[in-house]
Amino acid sequence: MSFTQKWPELGWALFQLLLVASFSQAKEPVCIQRGDPDNPQLSRDGDIILGGMFSFHSSWNDRKDTYMQKPLPLQCTSFNSREFRVAQAMLFAIEEINNSTDLLPGVSLGYKMYDTCGSIAQSIKVALALMNGNQIIFTAPEAPCTKPAQVQAIIGETSSSPCMAIATVIGPFYIPMISHLATCACLSDKTKYPSFLRTIPSDYYQSRALAHLVKHFGWTWVGAIRTNDDYGNKGIATFTETAQQLGICLEYSVSFFRTDPYEKIQKIIDIIKASTSKVIIGFLSHFDMDVLLHEFSLNNLTGYQWIGSESWIFDSQTAKMDIHHILDGAIGLYIPKAHVTGLQEFMLNVKLLNSSNNELECTGHEDLTGVQNIFTDMSLMPMFNNVYKGVYAVAHALHNILNCNKTCEKNVQLDPFMVSLSKIILFKSKGDEVYFDENGDPAAKYEIINWQPRKNSIMEFVTVGLYDASLPPDKQLTLQNNSLIWARNSKQVPVSVCSEKCPPGTRKVLQKGRPVCCYDCIRCAEGEISNITDSVTCLRCPPEFWSNERRDTCIKKEAVFLSYEEIMGALLTAASLFGTCMTTGVALIFFKYRTTPIVRANNSELSFLLLFSLTLCFLCSLTFIGQPSEWSCMLRHVAFGITFVLCISCVLGKTMVVLMAFRATRPGSNVQKWFGPTQQRLCVTSFTVIQLIMCIIWLTVSPPFPFKNFKEFKDKITLECALGTSLGYWAVLGYIGLLSVLCFIFAFLARKLPDNFNEAKFITFSMLIFCAVWITFIPAYVSSPGKFSVAVEIFAILASSFGLLICIFFPKCYIILLKPERNTKKNMMGKGAPRSPS
Repeated sequence: MSFTQKWPELGWALFQLLLVASFSQAKEPVCIQRGDPDNPQLSRDGDIILGGMFSFHSSWNDRKDTYMQKPLPLQCTSFNSREFRVAQAMLFAIEEINNSTDLLPGVSLGYKMYDTCGSIAQSIKVALALMNGNQIIFTAPEAPCTKPAQVQAIIGETSSSPCMAIATVIGPFYIPMISHLATCACLSDKTKYPSFLRTIPSDYYQSRALAHLVKHFGWTWVGAIRTNDDYGNKGIATFTETAQQLGICLEYSVSFFRTDPYEKIQKIIDIIKASTSKVIIGFLSHFDMDVLLHEFSLNNLTGYQWIGSESWIFDSQTAKMDIHHILDGAIGLYIPKAHVTGLQEFMLNVKLLNSSNNELECTGHEDLTGVQNIFTDMSLMPMFNNVYKGVYAVAHALHNILNCNKTCEKNVQLDPFMVSLSKIILFKSKGDEVYFDENGDPAAKYEIINWQPRKNSIMEFVTVGLYDASLPPDKQLTLQNNSLIWARNSKQVPVSVCSEKCPPGTRKVLQKGRPVCCYDCIRCAEGEISNITDSVTCLRCPPEFWSNERRDTCIKKEAVFLSYEEIMGALLTAASLFGTCMTTGVALIFFKYRTTPIVRANNSELSFLLLFSLTLCFLCSLTFIGQPSEWSCMLRHVAFGITFVLCISCVLGKTMVVLMAFRATRPGSNVQKWFGPTQQRLCVTSFTVIQLIMCIIWLTVSPPFPFKNFKEFKDKITLECALGTSLGYWAVLGYIGLLSVLCFIFAFLARKLPDNFNEAKFITFSMLIFCAVWITFIPAYVSSPGKFSVAVEIFAILASSFGLLICIFFPKCYIILLKPERNTKKNMMGKGAPRSPS
């Protein structure tokens, strides 16, 4: 049969189907609930219903869905007494409010509490059940399908991830959700979770507080284990960010969830064993901590200092599981202690709890008076108090909305939008002030808890400090260090650093490819110091200071100059004075024998003037010794230049006298009148005045001045005389050299004149010595450092002065004192008796 032949039959069948459907809609309700209804584990009717979501069971049985049939309900396992006691705190608060005449008078609060089994999917399902109701509703066709929500607020959940999922679902309906233990900082985002509030501080503060706690004890190298959910991941993310700002590094950061396979746990154990850090940050839920603790005990993973988050640090059940003392000395943050009067007695009257498989966990008639077990342990009272405050916060909001005074206006149509957006006023709960900020968060305040083992393996949670984020930064953390117990029951604060602190005198150099907390300590270079621990740089000392041997202090540099006290200065001073005495002695000899021919032979006046100038040359060397001053710097160079020119001028005059004397003996010579005593004086004066003028110009334009030389020696200051202008110094020295060369030339020309005592020979020798000394002086002076350059200059002055004195005057003194028979005019003229051959 063709398709065109089949079409009329198919059309008729479709028409019949639509007709049946239209009649069916006319007879049956138009609003039909999807899925199976969920019954609450605890419930009670009331004028206003509050929802509760708690993990009465911590896990569930795995199931394999074939998608061929409808999935079975979730089978919850592992009864969680802690969560059940949290629910009891909610019941206690509701009953207390219902019995109150001040809060919501005449209005009864009911409740519906569901078990989420620790499953996010189950939490969302429960949230929808609380909003829509759990009964099948038949509605007439003309009635609307929409209706007010079944509950006006939801108390719970315990963990952050379920709260994020639930708040996302109920947020558009503005149903308030108040959690007592969901701490993820992400839940403060009102754009995503507009109706979420909590009575426990955000992990933003807890993570920062943990980082500051780690910094307080000097730990810079730590490891981290986190629950692999929003609570753990975001908490450690904030901790890491703050830790980096405080100079703390994470050697490792691993995630874990209680449903992970054993291989994942073993990998974490291997990482911890291979690490060098001794401090572990445990940002874990108490469920995950319990699982890890069991495996750590099997591997004897002891000796580590644990830093715990509020989820497990105050859990007595976790403490009782720690039979191998893995967590001894643990320290962490928890909600400040609180006491809710009557709550413990209320919890002893156990309320009936229905399990998801219709089995009874308890009958409700058990007598727990006098029983000591997990259920009767009230160490978690701060958490119960958070639930208590959450219920009271909703009650205060309803009290304001219903305009309650002595009675409440019950005819007000409640809308969760009104409850969610109403400003919950500041109220007091058991003496504590309760309020929420614009993000729905309470004030951040924590007690610092320390696990201290006692006798009979009992673990005591001791409060050792307080963290209050509302205080100034320097006062937020207070600790009682003397009461702390550390890992292995030690009283000493454990050390956990990648590298030891760099002492003063060193600086930190990062190790390549490793975190900033791993570094080497490099000693500061010469002239640099670091006077603090863990310095990243070395500071250069001021110019007049130098680093000490330990490189942690700048000490004043030693001032170095040629002084009279040191050996070299004393020797040069002695040589100068010795030369002065010798010159004075020669002058006395010449004065005594001034009438003898040998003294009168070459103008005794020039001889005495030369001796005077040599005396000044010896004495001017003393101006170079001692600490330079403004006057000594000018005097030493000027005195040196003028006295030496005077000395060389006299020698030059004596040389010219020898030459002129020889020429004057020739017939018809009138040289004598051109080079008489007056002309000699004028010549000496002219040469000296030229040098004097150059010195005056030098002192006027840029005179020598005292100078601190920091570059010559690294650890010493060389006190020396700067030349002012080098041109002046070298002009003065060059002028002396010019006269010396002229004197040498004249003496050289007169060396073979036919006198028996030819003074020109000795002048030639003296000029040779003089020129040799000063030619050698120039490179030696330039290359000598500091005070040695001064010593070289003094040596050159003394050597040239001794050369002139010895070469010119000692031969004459020899004849005067030891060969007086040769001190005659005839002998001077070469007319004496000839010497007998030897």
